[in-house]
Amino acid sequence: MRQKKGLVLRDVCGEKVIIGEGLEAVDFGRLMCLNETAALLWEKASEIGDFTIEDLARVLCEEYEVSKEEALQDVTAIIEKWKETNIIE
Repeated sequence: MRQKKGLVLRDVCGEKVIIGEGLEAVDFGRLMCLNETAALLWEKASEIGDFTIEDLARVLCEEYEVSKEEALQDVTAIIEKWKETNIIE
């Protein structure tokens, strides 16, 4: 998986939001607020490029005291939301 081109994470009034830049802004046409954990995963996914659920679960395990199973469940739920909002491919 990878993030769609033209989507960036910004800090807007203390909130982490994904917005579109350039032509992608027209297609996306909204802001998507992320909590602290989802913002961390978005940033790491951006650094990785082509990422997997396992890649992001590893990030959660390194950053927080969670089991691999819990991290996989949490990342899977976040990825599903990202797919529903069409921000990853």
